[in-house]
Amino acid sequence: MFLWLVVVLMISASVSSYEFKLNWVIPPANSSDNLNHWASNKRFQVGDTIRFKYKKDSVMQVTKEDYKQCNSSHPRFYSNTGKTRFMFDHSVPYYFISGMSGHCEKGQKMIVEVISRDHTATSSAPPASCLGCLVLFLQPLVIFCRLVSRYV
Repeated sequence: MFLWLVVVLMISASVSSYEFKLNWVIPPANSSDNLNHWASNKRFQVGDTIRFKYKKDSVMQVTKEDYKQCNSSHPRFYSNTGKTRFMFDHSVPYYFISGMSGHCEKGQKMIVEVISRDHTATSSAPPASCLGCLVLFLQPLVIFCRLVSRYV
C-alpha cells in the first residue's frame, strides 16, 4: 500500500503545472539584466504559467527581433490588467517586453526558455528504470482518478 502511495505521488508531481510569480517592474539602473537573471534560475515547462504583477504598465509577448529592438508595435500577446497570467503552451523561447514607452529600453524585458515535460537533462541519459516505466504506465490512471474525484 505504501509503495502504491509513493508511485501515485510521484506521478501526480510529474504532471503538475507550476505558477511562477513576478513583479514586472523596471530593474534598478545598475542591474539591467535582473529579469533575465530571475528567469534563467527557473525551470519553465509546457503547461506552466507566469503571473506578472504590475501597476500602470503592460506586458507583451513579442518576436525575438522585436525583443532585441524593444519594438512594441506588433505584439503576439498584450495585457495591461495589472495581474497578467500567461500560460506556456510550446517548448520555445518566449520574449516579453513592457509596452510602456521607454521601459523596455531601461531593461524591463525578459526571455523565458520553456522546455517540454518529457525533456531530459542530457542527451545521453540512461534507460528508464522499471519504476520509471511503471510511472509512465500508471500516469493515465492517475489523471483519470483526478478527473473522477472532482465529481465525487
